[in-house]
Amino acid sequence: MTESVQQFRSGKGARDENFPVASWLIRKRHRPVILAFYEFVRTADDIADHPKLGGAEKLVRLDRLETSLLGHGDEPVGLALFAMLNSRGLTARHAQDLLNAFRQDVTKHRYANWDELIDYCSRSAMPVGRFVLDLHGEARNTWPASDALCAALQIINHLQDCKADYRKLDRVYIPLDALAAQGIGVEALADDRAGPALKDCLRALAVRADCLLQESEGLPASVSDKRLALEVSIIQSLASRLLAILQQRDPLSERVHLTKSETLAVAAIGGARRLLRRRFGAATSAQRYQTP
Repeated sequence: MTESVQQFRSGKGARDENFPVASWLIRKRHRPVILAFYEFVRTADDIADHPKLGGAEKLVRLDRLETSLLGHGDEPVGLALFAMLNSRGLTARHAQDLLNAFRQDVTKHRYANWDELIDYCSRSAMPVGRFVLDLHGEARNTWPASDALCAALQIINHLQDCKADYRKLDRVYIPLDALAAQGIGVEALADDRAGPALKDCLRALAVRADCLLQESEGLPASVSDKRLALEVSIIQSLASRLLAILQQRDPLSERVHLTKSETLAVAAIGGARRLLRRRFGAATSAQRYQTP
């Protein structure tokens, strides 16, 4: 097994994601580190999802990635991230947590309830936000709001891709108890169109994800880097729009992703709202301290 894991890449890149990755809003010095992190994580994710690799081989290749992440292997994508992290004095822990999530993807294909799903998100999504915050030198008290945001983003992806995940990978992130409460099983995800029971199930999960998004509302204000705060606001706006779509449309038969033009429009609105909050929030604060 001497060939590089890069051969198993799906071809999906940073610009294909639902949400911005190292956009121009991020300070230039941070972008290469985020992109190296993204490339590492995307490679690992593609291995875990590869349709032609067996489970045992997937785990071996994920282990090879981790060895390189720690500076001892021969996988270029891992060594590149190791060098980046080492140059900034950053831990590899967040990337390792994500690798553990991808190993779980190989071995666990069903989630009994919401708590199990959130536990998965604690390794598959939350480390991404924590990494970006650490890279920017942000305080650890930003983590809870970031965790809520990242979990919401992950669940949005699960809802959007629920049909493909089941058909292609026999992987179901929709909690089994949520399906059972509607009197249906995982096989309902294979239908060409969601029935009323599945629609209700998916809509209820979108509502719960929206509650997580609301828990993250204060994150931009708590982030000291204003450019990162603006990007977070834009991500929140995109997530809010997608959750609104998921509460109205059927992900089995309808488009539940934003087009590029819709993404730009929602991002512009989200950015404008953040800038207005900063301007008028600061003005309001200043007025409080003015002497009558």
